[in-house]
Amino acid sequence: MQPSFTFTAPAWISAGDDGPVWWFVTVPPDESDALDELPLGKGGFGSIKVSAEVGATKWTTSLFPSDKHKAFILPLKAPVRKAEGIVEGAPITVTVTPLG
Repeated sequence: MQPSFTFTAPAWISAGDDGPVWWFVTVPPDESDALDELPLGKGGFGSIKVSAEVGATKWTTSLFPSDKHKAFILPLKAPVRKAEGIVEGAPITVTVTPLG
């Protein structure tokens, strides 16, 4: 069984000029390093499949490495944001558990 990682970080938005708006939370450096060192099969773009949990909401997604942030980033789906009342810039507590 893989270890879980719990952290608190602010939600942020990435929007292209004409593209969709995406919401993320950045996994802190220590947790990102620990995740990167786990013996996991990585997906496309170096992603890591995880179970994620914010408040009472749990879902399956992937963490993606970000050169800009020098860490993994976790996408926050609209149903998760709505269910947990997530707003931009507000700190949220997240638990991620690698799958596989």
